[in-house]
Formats: sequence, C-alpha cells, structure tokens
Amino acid sequence: MKPSSSTSDRAAGPLPHHEDSGPRDAPVLVLGSSLGTTTALWEPLLPVLERHFRVIRVDHPGHGGSAPRAFRDVGDLGRGVLALLDSLGVREFRHAGVSLGGMVGMWLAAHAPDRVARLALCCTTAAFDDPEPWLARADLVLARGVGATAEGTAARWFTPAFGARGERLLAGLSEVDPLSYAAACGALARLDLRPLLPTITAPTLVVAGDGDTGTPPEHGRAIADLIPGARFHVVPGAHLAVVESPDEVAGVLVPHLVGP
Repeated sequence: MKPSSSTSDRAAGPLPHHEDSGPRDAPVLVLGSSLGTTTALWEPLLPVLERHFRVIRVDHPGHGGSAPRAFRDVGDLGRGVLALLDSLGVREFRHAGVSLGGMVGMWLAAHAPDRVARLALCCTTAAFDDPEPWLARADLVLARGVGATAEGTAARWFTPAFGARGERLLAGLSEVDPLSYAAACGALARLDLRPLLPTITAPTLVVAGDGDTGTPPEHGRAIADLIPGARFHVVPGAHLAVVESPDEVAGVLVPHLVGP
C-alpha cells in the first residue's frame, strides 16, 4: 500500500515559498527546480506555460524565498509540496521538475497517484552511482559556502557554447543557505527511487540534455524504462537544458502536459 497523502503525514515546518501565475481557472502545473536554483529557473518557459496552466513554482528549503530547514530525503520535500498545495486548495496537478525537482516529482507521482495527473522529468536521475561526490560537496559548502561550488557547477549546468549567459543563475548560488544545500547533498547521496518507478501511473515524459554530465541521458533512459508507458526525449544542452534550450524543451513538454 502506498503511503497516505493526507496532511497528517506531511513534514512539519514552514511551507515552501512559491510563485503563482497564469489563469486561475486553468489546470495546475507545479514546477520544481534543480539544486542551487530558484523559481527563476523556469522563467524562459513561463510565457508558453502560462497560456495553458496556472503555474505554481516552488523553491526548495534555503533557496529563494523558502526558509532554511533540515531534511533527510526527497520525500520530505514532496510532503512539503503537498502541504503547500493543500494550503492553496489544489487537489489535482501536473508536475514538471528539473534534477532535484524531478526527483521530488517521482516521489509525488508514486506516493500521491490520485493527485498527479501528468509528470515530466527533466535532466534528472533515480539514483547516483557514487554517493561520495555528494558527501564531499556537503563538506565543501559547510566550510566555504555554496558559492564555492560555482566553478564546478558552471561546467555541469551549461555547455561551453552557452557561455556567460548563465551567469545570473550561477550568481544565485552564493545566496543559497549552506545547511539546506548540504542537507540536499545528503539526500542525493542516499537517493534510490528505482523501486518506486514501476508504481507510477501518471503519463510520464523524461527529457535529457545531450551534453548533461551530471545526469547523463542514460540516466533518463533508465527512468523511462522503469515507468510503465513513459516516453524519452533528448534535447540539446547540459544539465539546465530548460534554460539553454527552452524552445526545444517546450516543444516536447507542453504537448505532453496539455494531453488528456
């Protein structure tokens, strides 16, 4: 039996910060961002998404407007999203997430199948091969702040051809709470969502960036192979393909999310 999605099972603590836009009478689309980014990650796609959806963008703890807090796993983040949606009176929703946001989306689709109507997973994974890099990164940010990860992050987030156009997002790393970021690193070190994937019933699209070294396309393919009926698509770009190739991402994302 899947865990209940009732509010009594939700993680305690402040609700995550969110941005709410688009027509109020449209289907709800919840957007989750990658580790180290805020709701601003989705701005390149907002104009097209708001034509079809009421868009609710959610910040992870210690990111953007969300208060810092400790957490152990992506389930804790998922329970926070459900509590936020309950507070907004939202029952059914579509979900699209990048990286950590996609991991939360997988958890939501598995644990609240009656609420997730459609699912899109962008540049993400269900498990990492080696936890040690995440534990080392947690130590780094606790010692020197999240800004200390900027050089390595730039190489993962964007292809060299994208160049300095990603500076705004990279600059935001220094504003992320180190304790919350380190907690996320610990959650990613322990991550293994693979047992949940065959239970997901929401129609699912998995999108990978052809130059993504953080969660390479084979990680996306592995997710799609485990979710019944999931479709897999590769677009140009690195880990933040939604920023680097927004038109290509929107071209596959919107038809899937609008679907019946």
